[in-house]
Amino acid sequence: MENTLVTGCAGFIGFHLSKRLLDEGRPVVGVDNLNPYYDVNIKKARLAQLEGRPGFRFLKVDLADRESMARLFEESSFPVVVNLAAQAGVRYSLTCPEAYIDSNLVGFGNVLEACRRHGVKHLVYASSSSVYGGNTRMPFSTHDSVDHPLSLYAATKRANELMAHVYADLCGLPTTGLRFFTVYGPWGRPDMALFLFTQAILEGRPIDVFNHGDMRRDFTYIDDIVEGVTRIMEKIPHSNPDADNTQPDRSRAPFRVYNIGNSSPVELITFIETLERKLGKKARLNLLPMQPGDVPATYADVDDLARDTGFKPSTSIEEGIGRFVSWYRHYYHL
Repeated sequence: MENTLVTGCAGFIGFHLSKRLLDEGRPVVGVDNLNPYYDVNIKKARLAQLEGRPGFRFLKVDLADRESMARLFEESSFPVVVNLAAQAGVRYSLTCPEAYIDSNLVGFGNVLEACRRHGVKHLVYASSSSVYGGNTRMPFSTHDSVDHPLSLYAATKRANELMAHVYADLCGLPTTGLRFFTVYGPWGRPDMALFLFTQAILEGRPIDVFNHGDMRRDFTYIDDIVEGVTRIMEKIPHSNPDADNTQPDRSRAPFRVYNIGNSSPVELITFIETLERKLGKKARLNLLPMQPGDVPATYADVDDLARDTGFKPSTSIEEGIGRFVSWYRHYYHL
């Protein structure tokens, strides 16, 4: 079988996707720059789960390095590329914008150009629910305009979608963007709420709860995200001269955008109470105002995903948080 390129393979989603593909006997070339935005040790630990497995090859590559990216595509053929590498984090984009420009704009541009030059059959790339920004209509639909981002991170993800459309339209490169909604689960990112809350509660420290807890999130379990990605990988978009060229999520070009979310928003306080039950320990709450760039609620409309792939995320937070806590205790020997 031909290689699948997975960028960001040492990241949360990239690791789980790579593992899933290898479990299915599909060879993976994984690249990552192992940047220190969060603890590199967990990235190396994820990578250690992949290295040595038949069909896996790792290369330390920065997407913003044009020459290294060109060399990568010259040395291997990739019919499918899944771009999950990016500078993550909404709040960090307020203090370190250059990291987002380098990785999410320059790096993604290099991915697009390499895919064009080497005839990639399908580029699947990570977008984000943050592109909905100031939208107030619920649930968030890919059919709605998303032109009012509230953070540079969100703006770069929306820019990725627009850049992908240009390459789909002008170059015929089939591209599919996936707007992920608050992904959580084992091997999750240490900068995300579930990881931070778990660590603080077990250490007896208060947890920061923004907007005084009046927030809802469409928490989506990692296995559901990976299932959605693998199904989309096989669903290559095609040109359609009769399509409505005014829709934000599709056009006459081989271009599509989908939400992947649980489509079941959960109150933040309910999320915390579930975590308390799984840990067997109460949390101390430090109630704070809304942070810049944040939104009070997210809610994914996944009707298009369900119609086109036959799949809809459904893992409950009770089950998902339980699996995370089990992993966390095992990983940190607690």
